[in-house]
Amino acid sequence: MPDVWIGFNSDDRRRYWWRNGIVTLALSAAMVAMSLTERGPGGWWLVGMFGVFSVAVGLSAMSSIYGRGLLTTAGLEFRTLFSRGSIPWSEVAGIERRQRLLRSTIWSDLRIVRGGRRSLTIPGTFTNRMRDAELERKQAVIQDRWSLAMSGRRSENQGLERPL
Repeated sequence: MPDVWIGFNSDDRRRYWWRNGIVTLALSAAMVAMSLTERGPGGWWLVGMFGVFSVAVGLSAMSSIYGRGLLTTAGLEFRTLFSRGSIPWSEVAGIERRQRLLRSTIWSDLRIVRGGRRSLTIPGTFTNRMRDAELERKQAVIQDRWSLAMSGRRSENQGLERPL
């Protein structure tokens, strides 16, 4: 079975870039306004902190937009701007959709639930659309891969019967 990439398509990446570009522009305008109105040397630290925050927001957005997951027969590999990792299918207890409210918008994403360990968000799966067919397709593909991997393991284990 071939490996499958989970991530944003070019239209979604462009849409999120526009949204983040507007936020970055607003943050830059606020920084310029703060620097022009600051009269003494004591307040420049606030402008610097705001600049560091803006860079952190931009890097986080880039990592979220370009992050992807690779579904293999062994498990799921995460690839983001800052990290890489993998989770074998045997550690996966479930795939869930999480919804949260941020700035009066409901955001949804997919998470890998692991038994006894913290859940992880799958890169390239967040959206703010209520009924997103693309997110549902991604969830179905991940569920299918996980089910196939687990059913293959069950059939392997059934052949290994131990005498009592």
